[in-house]
Amino acid sequence: MKDKADIGMIGLAVMGENLSLNLESKGYTVALYNRTVPGLEEGVVTRFIQGRGKGKNFIGSEKIEDFVSSLATPRKIMMMVKAGKAVDELIEQLIPLLDPGDILIDGGNSHFPDTMRRTSHLESKAMLFIGTGVSGGEQGALRGPSIMPGGSPAAWPQVKPMLQAISAKVADGTPCCDWVGENGAGHFVKMVHNGIEYGDMQLICEAYQVMKQLLDISAAEMHEVFKRWNTGDLNSYLIEITRDILAFKDADGEPLVEKILDTAGQKGTGKWTSVVSLDLGIPLTLISEAVYARCLSAMKDERMQASKTLQPSAQRFSGDKQALLNDLERALYASKIVSYAQGFALLREAAKEYKWSLNYGGIALLWRGGCIIRSAFLSKIKQAFDRDSHLSNLMLDPFFKERIERSEPAWRRVVSSAVMHGVWIPAMSSALCYYDGFRNPRLPANLLQAQRDYFGAHQYERTDKPRGQFFHTDWTGQGGETASSAYTV
Repeated sequence: MKDKADIGMIGLAVMGENLSLNLESKGYTVALYNRTVPGLEEGVVTRFIQGRGKGKNFIGSEKIEDFVSSLATPRKIMMMVKAGKAVDELIEQLIPLLDPGDILIDGGNSHFPDTMRRTSHLESKAMLFIGTGVSGGEQGALRGPSIMPGGSPAAWPQVKPMLQAISAKVADGTPCCDWVGENGAGHFVKMVHNGIEYGDMQLICEAYQVMKQLLDISAAEMHEVFKRWNTGDLNSYLIEITRDILAFKDADGEPLVEKILDTAGQKGTGKWTSVVSLDLGIPLTLISEAVYARCLSAMKDERMQASKTLQPSAQRFSGDKQALLNDLERALYASKIVSYAQGFALLREAAKEYKWSLNYGGIALLWRGGCIIRSAFLSKIKQAFDRDSHLSNLMLDPFFKERIERSEPAWRRVVSSAVMHGVWIPAMSSALCYYDGFRNPRLPANLLQAQRDYFGAHQYERTDKPRGQFFHTDWTGQGGETASSAYTV
C-alpha cells in the first residue's frame, strides 16, 4: 500500500462506500473519513475497513486532520454527503487544512446554483472545485456509474483518469464520463437527468395503469409485455427492472408490487428541474406532471376519502385488448421522445443563460451506460446531434420526426381511451398536448394578449406589423393612452 492515498472519500453511506470500492478496484489507494454528527454512529470507517474493505488499499482516519494528511498532493477529496448545508459546513471545515491547488469534488445531488457559488468560493482561495452528478445507484457506484463533472476547468485534467476509470463504459469502451462545463454545469445536467428519470418512470407507471385498470391484465401478463418491450425500441434499464418487479412474488405467492402502498417519495431534483424550466421560460410539461403525480400520490388519505364521494367511471373497455397494447407501446415511445425533447430544450436554454458550452450529443453519450435512464434510445439522440449540433428540438430531427408521426394515431387512441374510461395518465396526455402545441402555427395566445391589454394595458404585437412593435387599444372607450410596459418571453 502507498504511504499516501491517491484520493480521499468523505461519506461512507451507500454511494460513498461503493465508489470507494470501485476506485480501489481500479488500482487507486483511497483515504476514508466519515463525519461524526449528532445522530450518526461512530466507527463507520473502522467497520468498513474490517468488513468490505478488509485487505484492500484503504487508509482510514477517524479525525479529519489525519485524513487530509494521508493524501498525496495536490489533494483530491470527494465528498459524498447530504446536499445543502452539510456540504457547505464540510467545505469550511476543510479549507484551513488544504493548500492552493487542492481539489474538492462534490458528488452528491447538489443544486447547481450552490455549485456555482462553491466553485467561485474555492477558486477565490486558490483551490479548485468540481460539482459532479453521479447516477446509477448502489450497483452503478460499485461497477460503473454515469459521471457528469463540471466546475473548475483546471481541475478536470487532474481527476479525469480516475473518474473515467470508475465510470460505466459503452460497448466500444467509451467512458460514460466527460467534462460537461464550468461551475454548475455538471450538476445542472444531473438535475435534468433526474427530471427525465421522473418522466420516464411516470410514463411507465401510466402504461402499467392502463394495463391494470383499463385492460384488466394480471401482473404476470404485464411481465411478459414488458419483457417483449425490452427487446425493441423501448429497451432500457427502467423497462428491464419493471419487467422484473412485475414477476416478483411475495411470501404468499402473490405479486409484491400490488401490496406496495401507492404513495411516491422524492428528493427534490425533479422539482428543481420544473422550477428552473419556469425561470427560463421552457415548457417542461411532462416532467412537471411527473413531479405533480408524485405529490398527488402522497395525498393518500384525501384520495381515499374522495373515492367514496366522487365515483369512478363505470364504463368498461370493450375493444381489442391486443390492439390497444400495441398502441400503448407506440404511445409510450412517442411520449418518451417528448420528454427528452423538453429536457434537451432546457439544457440549450440554460447554456445560453449561464454561458456554458454544452455538448448535447456528448451528454446523451454520458447517459448511455451506468445511469438510471440508460437505454438504446440515447444512441439515437447522440446521432441526432451529430447530424445537427444546433438542433433546437429533438422532434425536428428526421429520425424522431418520422417515429413520432408514425406513432401519433396509436398515441391518440391510447389517450382518448384512457380519458373516456377515467384512467389517470397525466404525463402521456401532457406529452401529446405539448406535441400538438409545439407544431401549431397559431395558438390562442392572441386572445390572451387582448385580455391582458384590456384589463392591464399590457400591449400586444400585431400580425401585420414587424415583431418588437407593441400596441395598446382603448377597448372600452374610457381608458387613456398610457400603456403598461411590454414583456416579451
